[in-house]
This record gives sequence, structure tokens and C-alpha cells, in this order.
Amino acid sequence: MVYTLFFSVLLLAIIPAAFCQELVVYSARKEHLIRPLFDTYTRETGIKVTYITGSAPVLLQRIKTEGKRTQADLLITVDAGNLWHAAREGILQPVDSIILKKNIPAHLRDPDNKWFGLSVRARTIVYSTARVKPHELNTYEDLADPKWKGRLLLRTSKKVYNQSLVAMLIAEHGETKTEKIVKSWVNNLATLPFSSDTKVMEAIIAGQGDVGIVNTYYYGRLLKKDPSIPLALFWPNQKSKGVHVNVSGAGLTTYAQHKTAAISFLEWLSAEKAQKLFADANMEYPVNPEVEVHPFVASWGEFKQNRINLEKAGALQTDAIRLMDRAGYK
Repeated sequence: MVYTLFFSVLLLAIIPAAFCQELVVYSARKEHLIRPLFDTYTRETGIKVTYITGSAPVLLQRIKTEGKRTQADLLITVDAGNLWHAAREGILQPVDSIILKKNIPAHLRDPDNKWFGLSVRARTIVYSTARVKPHELNTYEDLADPKWKGRLLLRTSKKVYNQSLVAMLIAEHGETKTEKIVKSWVNNLATLPFSSDTKVMEAIIAGQGDVGIVNTYYYGRLLKKDPSIPLALFWPNQKSKGVHVNVSGAGLTTYAQHKTAAISFLEWLSAEKAQKLFADANMEYPVNPEVEVHPFVASWGEFKQNRINLEKAGALQTDAIRLMDRAGYK
């Protein structure tokens, strides 16, 4: 009996603390995209994952308001601009993890290790295969050329995806040159900006314009519904900085109650099984370069990524918004 008690106590002592806890996640990523991850992790580790979903601004404000009383151990959200704001607002703390640094390229994580990209989405050019030849396309900047006048379609500047794109152009070119580019985009518009990437592509199919800029997974959704759609993706800037990419990502909250467990979960999310689940659910790309892209997504072709650190998408976001306003981009 004494020996049985001794070994029971010893076993409990060597079980990592993470396995005796549960996690609370606040997620701006939709439930159907994240629940399979949480369910898989619970099956593998026994750790229960409780989650709350909502929009990024609402969740950021909630964590900030809750302060030390927050139940959130992790924040998962979309777009590096949102992750940057979370770090800037003091609601994320740094994580020093060899595993995360190994699995996630430097340009897809915060330089101060307060947030980490977990899946990659490319914001690239989409075009009408009926009216545009691939050799006519080149770069994001080339869409400012007069040859695209009355042929370009864009999503509204109010969406963070376009704000981040313009912020990264500022990081590369500076404000003066970027404003000139964006003004020329506006001059080339075939119609007023649309409320979604899907509407941009539907308008191209309907003949309202010939080219646009969209996140690749929106293209994937349309292609799944109708493989015959007369659209294709083009990878711009392959001879310069590369395609603009962004991330869905996560960070450890400043007042996380289950810090060890949360870091272990972050590391698990950066490894192969979770990477495939995380990326494949929304037809995105794994952030871990060692993980294979889903065949359906890989069929769109390989491309070089822009490797300017994505923290610029947040740091220059206010400048980008002001610039787009000056340029008349609504």
C-alpha cells in the first residue's frame, strides 16, 4: 500500500503541469475552422479547450477590459495588423520558444515574439481568362498602368486585408511612391470598390472588369463550387519582393492563467498535424515550410513570398488608411 501510494505521488509529480489544466481561447477565426483543431488536441492530450469566438476588435477590447481578470490564455485572430494591435495594446506577452522559432519563419512572427503566424494567406491578382493573358500581368504596381483603366476591380479600403497590403507597399516603397500607385489604382477602377473579395470575382466573371486583388482562399471557394469559372490567379512581383502574404495567428495573453499549457498548445499548432488542419480548413498555406500544401491549393502554382516582416502591416496601418483616404480609395 505504501509503495502504491509512493509511485502514485511520483507519477503525478512527473506529469507536465500542462496536462492537468484546461485552456481558454478567444478566437476571431470562425468556429468551423478552429473547432477541429481543439477537438484533436483534446483527444491527444486530454486538455479541454474552451473557446469564445467573435470579431477581432471586440475580442481585443474584451481582453483589455478584463485585464488581470481575463480567462483568455490565447488570442487567435486573422491578419498581422490585428495581431500587432493586440501586442501594442499590451494584451500579449512574449514567448521564448525554440520550437516556434524553428517552425515559423521570422517574417511571419513578431520580432518580439508576442505573436506567431499559424497559417498563410496570399493576397494576389485574379484575372479573367477570357479577356486577359498571363503575360500581360506583372506586379501590384503595374495595375496602376493606364492599360488597366476601366478594367480594375478592388475590395473596399475599409477591409484590413487591403490596409495591410498598402501598409506593406509603404514599407517597401515609402509613402510618396505608394500614394502615387494607389491613386492610379483608383483612376483605373471600372466601378466603385466592392464589399468582399467574392463580389470582386463575381464582377469579373460578369464582365464588369478584368483584373482584381483577392485572398487566394476566396478564389478556392468559388472554384470548389464551379471548377469551370473563367478566372485564374497570377503571382505578381516574382522578380522583386514577392507576393504579399498575411497570416492567421495567435499570441499568449499577458495574464494567461495556464501559461505552460498555452505555450505547449502554440507549439503543437506549429507542428505538422495541426498545420495541415489549420491551413486545409480554409484553403490556406501552412506557415511551417516543412509541411506540404494541400494538393488543391498547390494546384494554383508555387510563388515567392514577400519577406518583409509582417509587423509592418500593423505599424504602418494608420499611415496606410490615411494614404488611401488621400488617394480617394473608398
